[in-house]
Parts: sequence; structure tokens; C-alpha cells
Amino acid sequence: MSKRIQYTAKDGSKLEAEVGEPSGSGKAPAVVIVQEWFGISDHIKWLVDELASHGFLAIAPDLYHGRLAKNDGEAGKMMGELDKKRAVKEIGDAVTYATTLARFGGKVGITGFCLGGALTFAAGADDRVSALAPFYGLPPVAPDWSKVRAPIQAHFSKTDQWATVAGAEEIKRAVDAAGKTTMELHVYDAGHAFMRKGDPAKYDEAASKLAWQRVLAFLHTHLG
Repeated sequence: MSKRIQYTAKDGSKLEAEVGEPSGSGKAPAVVIVQEWFGISDHIKWLVDELASHGFLAIAPDLYHGRLAKNDGEAGKMMGELDKKRAVKEIGDAVTYATTLARFGGKVGITGFCLGGALTFAAGADDRVSALAPFYGLPPVAPDWSKVRAPIQAHFSKTDQWATVAGAEEIKRAVDAAGKTTMELHVYDAGHAFMRKGDPAKYDEAASKLAWQRVLAFLHTHLG
């Protein structure tokens, strides 16, 4: 089961995250999981445990610092108020924290959902990162794609009006034009937040299973 931990960023600020470790005692690659707009919800905790069960050190930094939205209205307000530059910095702090863990195996990836998908793209220029797997989110400010070296596997919904397929295709063209990495783009016949297990209005079992199968294979390929 995941556990709540506290760590200190380089600037001295105290940060918290939900962390899960795989069984055994050997070295393992790390994956930073970037939250949805609700915060560190039960779904995010489940993802931490799920990645840990597949052999990864899983770390979900709490970008809302203890707050958790109760509904879409609160989530939208909290997402709108979030300092996105600070959030990207804190994702980098989580990457740093991952490298300090005794079981860290040398490589780290980032995945994120909704708000977290957008921020996964935005944090992609970190040269310590070896894989990026964003879900249905477009970056508020695009990174310099020529500085993004990690391979990208992106997952989008065909009907999403917020994180549109057109927006994802535009990112892929920019990544391809920069020529420094590759980007797979997968589009699913499902709605936004189709990965959100436990939310029957959003969860799409077929799309979720296929996307997760692809992500696990992608992460194992690039992180070891």
C-alpha cells in the first residue's frame, strides 16, 4: 500500500507525496505520477499502488499541498488557481527525491492525467527524465521541444473538448519538427478521464485496459 511521505526540496520547502515501492529489495526504476485536477485522490493512490505492483518506485507529488477537491466545481477552481510554473518545479523536485531513494535503479519517467497530463508535457524538458506518458492534457505553456529528449507516449480521447486530438496532433508535429525525440499518439473511442477507475461516468474499461497495457510496456522498455 502507498504511504504519505514528506521531503525537502532544494529551496528548503517542505513537500509531500504518495509513494509506493515494489515488492522485494532490489533496485527499481521510478515513475512520477502527476495528479488529476482533484488532487491526490483515491484514483491517484490506486495508480501509485498499481505501478508499484509492476516493479516501479511510484511517487505522486501533492501539488495542492493537502487539499482535495470534493467535486468538479472545486477541482476546476483549484486547477485554475494552481501556479503552473511552481507545479512544474515541484514535479522536478519529485524527480530529485526519486533519485535519493535507496532502491532507485537509475532511470525515472513521468506520467500524468488531465491536469497531470498537461503538466507532464510541461515538465518534459528535464534531461533526467527517460520517458513521458501524458494522458488527455495539453500543456499550459509548451516547453522548448528541442530540449525534450525523453520519448513520449501520449493518450487522448476522441471526443475530448478540453484536451483535443487536434491539440495533441499539433504537439506531435512540433516534437517531430524538433527532431530530438519521438512521440506516439494514441486516440481512444472514449471520453475525457477514461482512466478514472471508480468513476462510472468517466471510466471506460476497454480503453483503460488498452492504454494501461501500452503504458506499462512503454515504461518497461525505456526505464528498464
